[in-house]
Amino acid sequence: MKYNILGNTGLLVSELCLGTMTFGGRGYWTAIGTLEQEPVNQLVKRSIDAGINFIDTANVYSEGLSEEMTGRAIRNLGLDRHSLVLATKVRGAMGNGPNQTGLSRGHIMWQIDESLRRLDTDYIDLYQIHGFDTFVPLEETMRALDDIVRSGKVRYIGCSNLAAWQIMKAQGYAEFRNLTKFVSLQAYYTIAGRDLERELVPMMLDQKIGLMVWSPLAGGLLSGKYKRGEDGPEGSRRIDFDFPPVNKERAFDILDVMHPMAEEKGISVARLALAWLLHQEAVTTVIIGAKKTEQLEDNLKAVDVKLSEDDLHKLDEVSQLAPEYPGWMFERQGRDRVKQMEELKVRN
Repeated sequence: MKYNILGNTGLLVSELCLGTMTFGGRGYWTAIGTLEQEPVNQLVKRSIDAGINFIDTANVYSEGLSEEMTGRAIRNLGLDRHSLVLATKVRGAMGNGPNQTGLSRGHIMWQIDESLRRLDTDYIDLYQIHGFDTFVPLEETMRALDDIVRSGKVRYIGCSNLAAWQIMKAQGYAEFRNLTKFVSLQAYYTIAGRDLERELVPMMLDQKIGLMVWSPLAGGLLSGKYKRGEDGPEGSRRIDFDFPPVNKERAFDILDVMHPMAEEKGISVARLALAWLLHQEAVTTVIIGAKKTEQLEDNLKAVDVKLSEDDLHKLDEVSQLAPEYPGWMFERQGRDRVKQMEELKVRN
């Protein structure tokens, strides 16, 4: 297991992060997983034994039950809290009242205390906003997040599912007001869904923001269980929960290349999909989740997969994004500078 610096911080996190959406299974989240406490303990223990020090959860997962079970597993296993990097999120509805959702000061101040209670901890290492809130001024959200960092309840803040312009607006306001900035973005990224490479990846590399990848197997579509024209095996996640949205025909074109490559290497398609992500420059950590220990074991082995330049070229060729404005104009107008850099051996 390798460890990477999270964004522009001194915090080292494992290149794989344990996701907890399968913990509990209450309400809406039963389609994701319904693990009870003992299997949760086993998954957490195996992850820690493999070198993972990063665990990601959210207050909305199973209506708070995932946080409770995560905290209970840490306590049951006698883990050293200070050796772990614990992340959770705020944004979703945690009640039926009009102020029991979103990113207002009131909701954030309420939910940070609730998350601390459920996780049975004194502090959260990484507190993330789970999405954008069109109702609440961004200034209010950033000020509230800064206050909980200064209080000692949170050490770093991150965001999830935001556009590049929204993140830059938040960072600019934080810079201007001397507030805490986002150090990470948790975003959807797979070889079958590379949309964030258009704007988010260049922004993150420029601003030194770490990338935490969610749903790296495209909701199970890249697990190797799905074939063109078929629904997938009985009980598979996408039958009851067809998310995230994927261009399936394009995904199967990619899988047509991945299947023989995985077979040649003697690994699963899922492991190959994870390994591809670990070879991408912007990726800090890839969040893996499992319902069974066997799934977790296979995912953990992705860190050992080495992809050659030829492998990466084949995978990039079949999965690359179609040219889109203004990207193709940047490439066209930038050719002279690329040539100059090559001639003068200038390092960008």
